[in-house]
Amino acid sequence: MRYRTLGDSGLLVSVVGLGCNNFGGRLDAARTRAVVDAAIDEGITLLDTAETYGGDGASELALGEALAGRRDQVVLATKFGHQSADMGYGLAAGAKGSRSYIKIAVEKSLTRLKTDYIDLYQLHTPDPLTPIDETLAALDDLVTEGKVRYIGHSNLAGWQIADAAHTALGSGRVPFISAQNHWSLLERAAEREVVPAALRFGVGLLPFFPLANGLLTGKVRKGQDIPGDSRLAEPRRAGYVTDAKLDKVEALIAWGADQDASILEIAIGGLAAQPGCSSVIAGATSPDQVKANAAAGRWEPTPTQLEAINKIVPPPTPDR
Repeated sequence: MRYRTLGDSGLLVSVVGLGCNNFGGRLDAARTRAVVDAAIDEGITLLDTAETYGGDGASELALGEALAGRRDQVVLATKFGHQSADMGYGLAAGAKGSRSYIKIAVEKSLTRLKTDYIDLYQLHTPDPLTPIDETLAALDDLVTEGKVRYIGHSNLAGWQIADAAHTALGSGRVPFISAQNHWSLLERAAEREVVPAALRFGVGLLPFFPLANGLLTGKVRKGQDIPGDSRLAEPRRAGYVTDAKLDKVEALIAWGADQDASILEIAIGGLAAQPGCSSVIAGATSPDQVKANAAAGRWEPTPTQLEAINKIVPPPTPDR
């Protein structure tokens, strides 16, 4: 496993991270432990969850149990900002980036995760009601108190990344060091504004959905029906699979065969090689998937191979 610092910080993370959204939902306690065991065995250190994964903190609960006695072996990341009033947040749920919400959320996450600190605490989505300075101030307090080591965000636009960075600098607050955004070799819109902003302000990118909901595993091929047990078969993803995307998948598979590289290696290793990417967060439902993802992260494309990938799945062109 390779390791990198996250943004302009001293937080070292594995190039392949583990997304824990399946914990407490699709995976019971035993299967969760098996996946976590495999991740640690493979050298994966970044484990990413959220207060809502699995439903009402179930993922955090399962992860806390699975990490008992080995908390110090991982970089534990979680997110806040999606809970409702009836989940114990009361009026604070009205503004999910507010000081009131954050104070409640962090204590709940710490309890569920069975830890006294969170390595990376992330705003899950932008809060249009709360000034970013208030959010940063509340998070700065948590860092000062030792409950949180570093802070990050998810789903912010490029201009919001810049605004948050300038606000932190101007007020002397602890800055965000990470950004979780939708990014894969099939869906590269983040490279238009988000990635340049992150690079400019020392924020490390943590792509989610790096396998394009499974399309970049090669399990769905052109001319074949989508397997019934695939997430791509879920009604909410109707229309996601298109001929244009499948054409690109087939092209990547064909090119990879000439390079002795699998589609999974191209998807994970190729994305990890893009400027600004710190760690590729990939979910898993079994130890075998964890091992495959970790192995894929060991593939490092050459500059020539990166150029070839960019020709098959071109990055967005700058707006004129």
